[in-house]
Amino acid sequence: MDVRRTTVRDMRRSNRSVILSSIYRDGPLSRQELSVRTSLSAASVSNLVGELIAEGVVEEAGSVESEGGRPRVLLRVSPTFRYVVGAEVGETRVRVELFDLAMNVLATVDHPIEEPQPSVVVKHVLEGLATVIASAGVRPELVLGLGVAVAGIVEGDAVVHAQTLGWDAVPIGQMLAEGTDIPIQVDNGANTLGQAEMWYGAGRGATDAVVALVGSGVGAALVTDGSSYRGTRSSAGEWGHMTIAYGGRQCRCGAIGCLEAYVGAEGVLDRYRQAGGSGLSADEETAFVELLEAASTSEVAATVVTDTIGYLAAGFANLVNLVNPERIVLGGWAGLLLGERYLPQLREEVGKHALRQPYQQVSIVLCALGRDAVALGAATLPVFRLLREGGALPPAR
Repeated sequence: MDVRRTTVRDMRRSNRSVILSSIYRDGPLSRQELSVRTSLSAASVSNLVGELIAEGVVEEAGSVESEGGRPRVLLRVSPTFRYVVGAEVGETRVRVELFDLAMNVLATVDHPIEEPQPSVVVKHVLEGLATVIASAGVRPELVLGLGVAVAGIVEGDAVVHAQTLGWDAVPIGQMLAEGTDIPIQVDNGANTLGQAEMWYGAGRGATDAVVALVGSGVGAALVTDGSSYRGTRSSAGEWGHMTIAYGGRQCRCGAIGCLEAYVGAEGVLDRYRQAGGSGLSADEETAFVELLEAASTSEVAATVVTDTIGYLAAGFANLVNLVNPERIVLGGWAGLLLGERYLPQLREEVGKHALRQPYQQVSIVLCALGRDAVALGAATLPVFRLLREGGALPPAR
């Protein structure tokens, strides 16, 4: 093997990746701006951009006036070069969305589910994939990949361990791949939400952040020095299963005293019922809204909601003390419902539990991408691979 040739090829791919990532994340940009941002020579930028334009990955997007010279041509990633699909596997539904590379939603489908059994999930994800592609009129060969967000720990070749779902080493990636030729990537839902918020939402500009997902369950994405922190075997971020109360309530994972048992929607509603509350709808999301609304008239509801804010604040304070983030982003459907009503109170309560100095350095904000950002984040998985490979497409299966 020619070591020098391999090294030159790898260097070229690395430079293409740096340029393409800069255009995608911060564009539109001119060639001059790319040279400054990437520290590559003007000649290198010009040559590599020329390749990317010729391949259809990058396109010109207007121009801006420059001081004392010709207008500077702006560059962006071509939105229709390829398409990506994101799927969110929740406990009550499977949501599948198709996006262009500008992350515009082109088609969406929801499949309600009663039990998130692996075979049922695979069936609905694959059906959803076919439906959104057909609905948008996109040729399947132009779909770059399918990203899938799941609860639990994702190891190796998309093998999922999710105690709360009853999944033990489920090879979900292999099961999905048997039904489609489109490349599959699987990740934890909190991580995909985190990537979406860091790229497009409330996390932009931060280098050390935590993106918290509070829904039926609870998780978090940890970002340090601009990169996702996964731990030894990708289980970092299971913030919902930190012990918040010694000898406390039993969590769905089987342990006792987990944060999720106190602030996850299922746990909150269960605490309300155990306290004597009644009259809520059977649907979890509807019931959670009803509980928050009842807090103004019901002492039981008010106590449960106040305690929930306190537990969530204690969980945030632990993050502040442990990882010293510059920003905490609260997301997930239940997290947004709580934050929209109680964010000032939550911030105040965090200050009561956290060390003074790191608390003064952190901002606590709401997810900017809405309740359905998990599927969007899942769709960034194939986009990230495209950027990492410098625009090179994965080989056909």
